[in-house]
Amino acid sequence: MREFIVEADGGSRGNPGPAGYGSVVIDAATGETLVEAAAYIGVATNNVAEYRGLVAGLRAAHELDPTAEVHVRMDSKLVVEQMSGRWKIKHPDMKPLAAEAARIFPASQLTYEWIPREQNKHADRLANEAMDAGKRGEQWSAAASTAELDVRAARAAARTVAAPEPSGPTGPSGPPGDAAAGAARARAAMAAPSSSRRGAADSPGSGAVESLGGGATKAGVGVGAAKEDADVRAAQVVASPGWAAADMGAPATFVLLRHGETPLTPQKRFSGSGGSDPSLSDIGLEQAERVAAALARRGTIQDIVASPLARTRETAAAVATLLGLEVTIEDGLRETDFGAWEGLTFGEVRERYPDDLTKWLADPDAEPTGGGESFAATATRIAATRDKLVAAYAGRTVLLVTHVTPIKTFVRLALGAPPESLFRMELSAASLSAVAYYADGNASVRLLNDTSHLR
Repeated sequence: MREFIVEADGGSRGNPGPAGYGSVVIDAATGETLVEAAAYIGVATNNVAEYRGLVAGLRAAHELDPTAEVHVRMDSKLVVEQMSGRWKIKHPDMKPLAAEAARIFPASQLTYEWIPREQNKHADRLANEAMDAGKRGEQWSAAASTAELDVRAARAAARTVAAPEPSGPTGPSGPPGDAAAGAARARAAMAAPSSSRRGAADSPGSGAVESLGGGATKAGVGVGAAKEDADVRAAQVVASPGWAAADMGAPATFVLLRHGETPLTPQKRFSGSGGSDPSLSDIGLEQAERVAAALARRGTIQDIVASPLARTRETAAAVATLLGLEVTIEDGLRETDFGAWEGLTFGEVRERYPDDLTKWLADPDAEPTGGGESFAATATRIAATRDKLVAAYAGRTVLLVTHVTPIKTFVRLALGAPPESLFRMELSAASLSAVAYYADGNASVRLLNDTSHLR
């Protein structure tokens, strides 16, 4: 009896958003790739795309040999656990897909295994190629790789940008040389590596063409016309920031999770990085489990990065265990050092250090008593950490497990708000916020202080 390995993946740039899947069938004995399959499926969620990838992979294996034993490997813990029968399938969009997958092979011929994302790169690449092709108004084809499509789009974009304006070199197109420079920038933008599949939603104007399955596009939209329109949009990237950010690829999306409660949290005591390092309370541990379950249901988190303090590491560990991910520690995500105020309530600080507190509330450069960290210094640290993480996780959706001041600072900087805005945000224990960062430097605040998972 033949043995196949099916590796499958899927994703959505928005969740829901423009989505695609990739599947590969491998000969278990030789390691030879037998079949590759991928498709852009229009607007869908990550989980739906992953299930579509599973179905496509199983169908391809069945066409090769319906009597074969098949070992499915996926980095979606949700799909693996549900198809293995250990988790219930509750979402109405996934029930029919799971049932369809279960009908392709008898259960006795199937086994499932969760694998880390880095071991599923082949299927991941195919899913990204499918989404990139869909963005250009085409369906994925093994004969037309993403790289080839990029070259053709870049050439068309360069011709569009470099076309002379009727008014001459000093007209709307700018001074001499601007057209050539714009063409070069367009070529660079179009030749950039394809973005990861699970970012936040593409901005309006992304021009993704909804597929109705197979190679067909949405009624009334020709592939050639959609491709030409995509070329024009690519050329416009050089002059149109903001709404055109979607054409630069999926953003780096930071889902900002404040740690769960500690014994100091309900007492509203200053708890930074300069005092004791409290662990989560029983309530905090329960909150961590609840937010982990909520994030597992969403299925969007690709990486986890946490502050080095105990309360954030414990919260991150609860999520990582359920999602099957590793936790990376980043010192830049630590809480502000509150100096001599650590462990005190606001009222106790006002009583003991009234002048220092008054100055601290009015001046972002003021430090807490005893050489703590000012909000200005915290902002500088968070901005540097943000830039580092955006570069490291471009196009990915990353859970940052951190503290009140860092999260508020991420949001403040994204909004361009003044320092005093820090005192005007509510941020509950185990709450979720989110900010997306685009390649043109723009940021979009997507969520603030969501606690619905705790109810």
